[in-house]
Amino acid sequence: MPRINLLPWRDEQRRERQVQFLIALGAAALVACLLAFLGYLTFSSMIDSQQHRNDRLRTEIKKLDKQIEEINSLETAKQNFIARMQIIEKLQQSRPEIVHVFDEIVKTLPDGAFLTSIKQTDQRFRFDGVAQSSTRVSAFMRNIDSSEWLRNPELQVVQADASGGQAFTVFADEIPNVADQPEPAGNKPSSSRPGLRRGAGQ
Repeated sequence: MPRINLLPWRDEQRRERQVQFLIALGAAALVACLLAFLGYLTFSSMIDSQQHRNDRLRTEIKKLDKQIEEINSLETAKQNFIARMQIIEKLQQSRPEIVHVFDEIVKTLPDGAFLTSIKQTDQRFRFDGVAQSSTRVSAFMRNIDSSEWLRNPELQVVQADASGGQAFTVFADEIPNVADQPEPAGNKPSSSRPGLRRGAGQ
């Protein structure tokens, strides 16, 4: 009976299986490398995209910071402008009042008395003058007390001067927020100031 040697066939089949295994292993390694490379590219692209967004956000933030600084600067300028406007309005409102006050000073100053100086600090007036007698000073204070623009007369100094008169210093407060009254015809504010100069120069 003849004998058949199957070893070469089995060896050949084993080698084929090894080759197939190596090919599959190489293909798997290649696929793994390809997937890893694709993953690297994907993550790299995501990182670059996020970095680009971050750079864009930083740029926009810088623009917003600059705009905020400009807005703050405009707000400061606005507040300064409003403050100046309020000062101007206050001066415009106080301009007719001071005219009335000067006109009232002329009216309250009695005959036989004249002023040598007038000083104002906020709403406080100081009147320095000379009167023929202390009675004139008392009349001046009574006139201030009954005035519509002045109040709280306070006598600080009364003393005899070299000419025989009475030198005096009187303080008074301006009445704030007095409503402006219509000026009579022919009695303009410009005419009240010369009246004060005439009273002070007598």
